[in-house]
Amino acid sequence: MKSKVISAIVLAALLLPGIDVAAQDDWANLKRYEKANSEVTVRPKAVFMGDSITQGWYETDSEFFIDHNFLCRGISGQTTSHMLVRMRKDVVNLHPKYLVILAGTNDIAKNNGYIELDDIFGNIVSMCEIAKANKIKPVICSVLPAKRYTWRPEVTGCADSIIRLNSMLREYASEKGIMYVDYHTPLKDAENGLPEKWSKDGVHLNAAGYDVIEAIILNALK
Repeated sequence: MKSKVISAIVLAALLLPGIDVAAQDDWANLKRYEKANSEVTVRPKAVFMGDSITQGWYETDSEFFIDHNFLCRGISGQTTSHMLVRMRKDVVNLHPKYLVILAGTNDIAKNNGYIELDDIFGNIVSMCEIAKANKIKPVICSVLPAKRYTWRPEVTGCADSIIRLNSMLREYASEKGIMYVDYHTPLKDAENGLPEKWSKDGVHLNAAGYDVIEAIILNALK
Protein backbone atom coordinates (compact mmCIF):
# COMPACT_ATOMS: atom_id res chain seq x y z
CA MET A 1 0.00 0.00 0.00
CA LYS A 2 2.80 2.39 0.95
CA SER A 3 4.57 1.90 -2.42
CA LYS A 4 1.30 2.55 -4.27
CA VAL A 5 0.82 5.83 -2.39
CA ILE A 6 4.39 6.93 -3.19
CA SER A 7 3.93 6.04 -6.87
CA ALA A 8 0.70 8.03 -7.00
CA ILE A 9 2.42 11.05 -5.45
CA VAL A 10 5.29 10.88 -7.95
CA LEU A 11 2.87 10.55 -10.87
CA ALA A 12 0.79 13.46 -9.64
CA ALA A 13 3.92 15.61 -9.29
CA LEU A 14 4.98 14.84 -12.84
CA LEU A 15 1.57 15.84 -14.14
CA LEU A 16 1.53 19.22 -12.41
CA PRO A 17 1.30 22.23 -14.76
CA GLY A 18 4.67 23.52 -15.89
CA ILE A 19 6.49 20.20 -15.60
CA ASP A 20 7.65 18.75 -18.91
CA VAL A 21 7.43 15.00 -18.44
CA ALA A 22 9.03 14.30 -21.82
CA ALA A 23 12.00 16.52 -20.98
CA GLN A 24 12.47 14.71 -17.67
CA ASP A 25 12.50 11.40 -19.51
CA ASP A 26 15.20 12.61 -21.93
CA TRP A 27 18.02 11.57 -19.60
CA ALA A 28 20.72 11.72 -22.27
CA ASN A 29 19.35 14.96 -23.79
CA LEU A 30 18.77 13.28 -27.14
CA LYS A 31 16.67 16.22 -28.30
CA ARG A 32 19.41 18.79 -27.66
CA TYR A 33 20.77 18.61 -31.23
CA GLU A 34 17.72 17.09 -32.93
CA LYS A 35 16.93 20.19 -35.02
CA ALA A 36 20.59 20.88 -35.85
CA ASN A 37 21.07 17.26 -36.93
CA SER A 38 18.08 17.46 -39.26
CA GLU A 39 19.62 20.48 -40.98
CA VAL A 40 22.98 18.83 -41.78
CA THR A 41 23.23 18.52 -45.56
CA VAL A 42 26.99 18.15 -46.07
CA ARG A 43 29.03 15.29 -44.64
CA PRO A 44 31.00 16.79 -41.74
CA LYS A 45 34.72 16.22 -41.52
CA ALA A 46 34.40 15.57 -37.79
CA VAL A 47 31.86 15.44 -35.01
CA PHE A 48 33.20 16.54 -31.63
CA MET A 49 31.50 14.55 -28.87
CA GLY A 50 31.88 15.83 -25.35
CA ASP A 51 30.63 17.75 -22.34
CA SER A 52 30.77 21.42 -21.29
CA ILE A 53 34.38 21.70 -22.44
CA THR A 54 33.30 20.85 -25.99
CA GLN A 55 30.10 22.90 -25.76
CA GLY A 56 32.11 25.84 -24.44
CA TRP A 57 34.58 25.40 -27.27
CA TYR A 58 31.86 26.15 -29.82
CA GLU A 59 30.48 29.00 -27.72
CA THR A 60 33.97 30.52 -27.48
CA ASP A 61 35.07 30.01 -31.10
CA SER A 62 32.24 28.89 -33.38
CA GLU A 63 34.27 29.96 -36.42
CA PHE A 64 36.78 27.17 -35.71
CA PHE A 65 34.01 24.61 -36.22
CA ILE A 66 32.33 26.35 -39.16
CA ASP A 67 35.57 27.03 -41.06
CA HIS A 68 36.76 23.41 -40.82
CA ASN A 69 33.42 21.63 -41.36
CA PHE A 70 33.36 20.37 -37.78
CA LEU A 71 30.18 19.81 -35.75
CA CYS A 72 29.98 20.36 -32.01
CA ARG A 73 27.91 17.83 -30.10
CA GLY A 74 28.99 18.70 -26.57
CA ILE A 75 26.48 18.95 -23.74
CA SER A 76 27.33 20.51 -20.40
CA GLY A 77 27.43 18.14 -17.45
CA GLN A 78 27.35 14.94 -19.47
CA THR A 79 29.22 11.77 -18.65
CA THR A 80 30.44 9.05 -21.00
CA SER A 81 27.24 7.10 -20.28
CA HIS A 82 25.14 9.96 -21.65
CA MET A 83 27.38 10.29 -24.71
CA LEU A 84 27.25 6.58 -25.47
CA VAL A 85 23.46 6.77 -25.63
CA ARG A 86 23.71 9.75 -28.01
CA MET A 87 26.06 8.05 -30.46
CA ARG A 88 23.51 7.06 -33.09
CA LYS A 89 21.60 10.35 -33.26
CA ASP A 90 24.51 12.73 -32.82
CA VAL A 91 27.28 10.87 -34.64
CA VAL A 92 26.42 7.77 -36.69
CA ASN A 93 23.47 9.31 -38.50
CA LEU A 94 25.61 12.30 -39.55
CA HIS A 95 28.27 10.11 -41.28
CA PRO A 96 31.35 12.15 -40.35
CA LYS A 97 34.84 11.14 -41.38
CA TYR A 98 36.06 11.46 -37.78
CA LEU A 99 34.58 11.21 -34.32
CA VAL A 100 36.59 13.30 -31.85
CA ILE A 101 35.94 12.16 -28.28
CA LEU A 102 36.80 14.43 -25.36
CA ALA A 103 35.10 12.80 -22.39
CA GLY A 104 35.50 11.41 -18.90
CA THR A 105 36.07 14.36 -16.59
CA ASN A 106 32.44 14.48 -15.42
CA ASP A 107 32.56 10.76 -14.70
CA ILE A 108 35.58 11.32 -12.48
CA ALA A 109 33.67 14.20 -10.85
CA LYS A 110 30.85 11.69 -10.19
CA ASN A 111 28.25 13.85 -11.93
CA ASN A 112 26.09 10.79 -12.47
CA GLY A 113 27.14 8.94 -9.32
CA TYR A 114 30.05 6.64 -8.63
CA ILE A 115 31.65 4.88 -11.59
CA GLU A 116 34.86 2.85 -11.86
CA LEU A 117 37.66 4.01 -14.17
CA ASP A 118 37.29 0.69 -16.02
CA ASP A 119 33.67 1.56 -16.82
CA ILE A 120 34.52 5.08 -18.00
CA PHE A 121 37.18 3.51 -20.19
CA GLY A 122 34.66 0.91 -21.40
CA ASN A 123 32.16 3.59 -22.43
CA ILE A 124 34.79 5.36 -24.52
CA VAL A 125 35.88 2.06 -26.06
CA SER A 126 32.24 1.36 -26.95
CA MET A 127 31.97 4.74 -28.67
CA CYS A 128 35.07 3.90 -30.69
CA GLU A 129 33.69 0.49 -31.63
CA ILE A 130 30.38 1.97 -32.77
CA ALA A 131 32.24 4.55 -34.85
CA LYS A 132 34.49 1.95 -36.49
CA ALA A 133 31.52 -0.32 -37.23
CA ASN A 134 30.01 2.60 -39.17
CA LYS A 135 33.22 3.47 -41.05
CA ILE A 136 33.91 6.53 -38.90
CA LYS A 137 37.46 7.06 -37.66
CA PRO A 138 37.51 7.57 -33.88
CA VAL A 139 39.94 10.03 -32.32
CA ILE A 140 40.48 9.73 -28.57
CA CYS A 141 41.50 12.92 -26.80
CA SER A 142 43.10 12.87 -23.38
CA VAL A 143 41.05 14.15 -20.47
CA LEU A 144 42.18 17.67 -19.58
CA PRO A 145 44.15 18.14 -16.35
CA ALA A 146 42.23 19.09 -13.19
CA LYS A 147 43.18 19.09 -9.51
CA ARG A 148 39.67 19.58 -8.17
CA TYR A 149 36.08 20.10 -9.26
CA THR A 150 34.55 23.25 -7.81
CA TRP A 151 31.04 21.78 -7.98
CA ARG A 152 32.20 18.50 -6.36
CA PRO A 153 34.65 19.53 -3.61
CA GLU A 154 34.20 16.16 -1.90
CA VAL A 155 35.80 14.34 -4.85
CA THR A 156 39.51 13.85 -4.22
CA GLY A 157 42.40 12.41 -6.22
CA CYS A 158 41.10 13.92 -9.46
CA ALA A 159 44.50 14.60 -11.01
CA ASP A 160 45.70 11.04 -10.42
CA SER A 161 42.45 9.51 -11.72
CA ILE A 162 42.72 11.57 -14.90
CA ILE A 163 46.31 10.46 -15.45
CA ARG A 164 45.34 6.81 -14.95
CA LEU A 165 42.39 7.06 -17.35
CA ASN A 166 44.53 8.79 -19.96
CA SER A 167 47.11 6.04 -19.68
CA MET A 168 44.42 3.42 -20.27
CA LEU A 169 43.10 5.32 -23.28
CA ARG A 170 46.56 5.85 -24.76
CA GLU A 171 47.41 2.17 -24.46
CA TYR A 172 44.09 1.11 -26.02
CA ALA A 173 44.53 3.56 -28.90
CA SER A 174 48.03 2.25 -29.56
CA GLU A 175 46.85 -1.37 -29.56
CA LYS A 176 43.93 -0.69 -31.90
CA GLY A 177 45.61 1.76 -34.26
CA ILE A 178 43.34 4.61 -33.17
CA MET A 179 44.53 8.21 -33.12
CA TYR A 180 45.24 9.49 -29.60
CA VAL A 181 45.49 13.24 -29.09
CA ASP A 182 47.32 14.47 -26.00
CA TYR A 183 45.91 17.73 -24.60
CA HIS A 184 46.96 16.91 -21.05
CA THR A 185 50.73 17.31 -21.38
CA PRO A 186 50.82 20.82 -22.92
CA LEU A 187 48.09 22.13 -20.59
CA LYS A 188 49.10 20.74 -17.18
CA ASP A 189 50.97 22.61 -14.46
CA ALA A 190 53.53 21.19 -12.02
CA GLU A 191 50.74 19.65 -9.92
CA ASN A 192 48.93 18.12 -12.90
CA GLY A 193 46.22 20.75 -12.69
CA LEU A 194 44.96 23.29 -15.22
CA PRO A 195 46.68 26.66 -14.61
CA GLU A 196 44.98 30.04 -14.67
CA LYS A 197 46.53 31.04 -17.98
CA TRP A 198 44.48 28.30 -19.69
CA SER A 199 41.39 28.21 -17.49
CA LYS A 200 38.83 30.25 -15.58
CA ASP A 201 38.13 27.64 -12.89
CA GLY A 202 40.75 24.90 -13.12
CA VAL A 203 38.50 22.68 -15.26
CA HIS A 204 37.06 24.64 -18.18
CA LEU A 205 39.24 26.30 -20.79
CA ASN A 206 39.41 30.01 -21.56
CA ALA A 207 40.00 31.37 -25.06
CA ALA A 208 43.78 30.94 -24.74
CA GLY A 209 43.30 27.33 -23.65
CA TYR A 210 41.08 26.61 -26.63
CA ASP A 211 43.73 28.12 -28.91
CA VAL A 212 46.17 25.49 -27.61
CA ILE A 213 43.95 22.50 -28.30
CA GLU A 214 42.75 23.89 -31.64
CA ALA A 215 46.30 23.85 -32.95
CA ILE A 216 46.79 20.29 -31.67
CA ILE A 217 43.61 18.81 -33.15
CA LEU A 218 44.04 20.58 -36.49
CA ASN A 219 47.50 19.09 -36.79
CA ALA A 220 46.09 15.64 -35.96
CA LEU A 221 43.26 15.83 -38.51
CA LYS A 222 45.18 17.42 -41.38
